[in-house]
Amino acid sequence: MSFDPSTLVYNDAGLIPAIAQDASSGEVLMMAWMNAEAVARTLATGKVTYWSRSRQSFWVKGESSGHVQHLVDFRIDCDRDCLLLTVNQQGPACHTNRRTCFYVEVRSGAEVELMQPEV
Repeated sequence: MSFDPSTLVYNDAGLIPAIAQDASSGEVLMMAWMNAEAVARTLATGKVTYWSRSRQSFWVKGESSGHVQHLVDFRIDCDRDCLLLTVNQQGPACHTNRRTCFYVEVRSGAEVELMQPEV
């Protein structure tokens, strides 16, 4: 059965959440949005492409920073409304220059920063 990006369930803005996970460690790196064209581009090129809501344009991860995400596996959840992308991440995934966007933990009601930006 061939895959058609239009069979995914997108929100009212035509977007679907995509979670990027490191293929080696299993660490969750980030969450961003894709539209049907970003899904198609990612599958065609192997370079993860998102839709930037702030810029209203396609965003190939690492295009300007060099912190590229190479697609390893592309999964669809049971409701077809969320994606899990396992990737080989080059450099930090977060725009703050941290390995993951999930670097703040809440402990006993306080925010704790778990990692510093990479140099």
